[in-house]
Amino acid sequence: MSCELCGSDEVAGSFDVEGVGALEVCGTCLPQLQPGAALDADHWQCLQGAIWSESAAVQVASYRIAARIDADWARELLACGALSDELLAKARVEAADAVKVVDAHGAELRDGDAVTLIKDLDVKGAGFTAKRGTLVKGIRLTDDPGLVEGRVNKTAIYLKTEFLKKA
Repeated sequence: MSCELCGSDEVAGSFDVEGVGALEVCGTCLPQLQPGAALDADHWQCLQGAIWSESAAVQVASYRIAARIDADWARELLACGALSDELLAKARVEAADAVKVVDAHGAELRDGDAVTLIKDLDVKGAGFTAKRGTLVKGIRLTDDPGLVEGRVNKTAIYLKTEFLKKA
């Protein structure tokens, strides 16, 4: 028996894909499938084959993992994956509900939102201070729900959500 996601011969256990079924996975895949777990994007290149599986659980799991990876190949995979409308709806609901990113006041943040800094922040390595009240447009979510990526003074930086307010 092999891992249904990456094909490894070393199966470590079973993972339940909520609403779809279970799949057998290896010791490398299993801990990364947990909500909020950090992902090794290089390891998940295997999804390019797995998403075409005949197993609904493998297809949905592949979609949900790819949705959490910020890489061109993952975005292309999501665009060309051939999930049925029913499976695609299940995959998208879970991917959206997996981890919510919230600002200092509990408002949910999404990719593309604008936020305002609620505290002066020293930007280490860039030699400037991002001032309170600075508007940061077009943020991008990261794998860490406590951080978002944004541009301040034309510099891409990571910002802690505890110092942000949704604009």
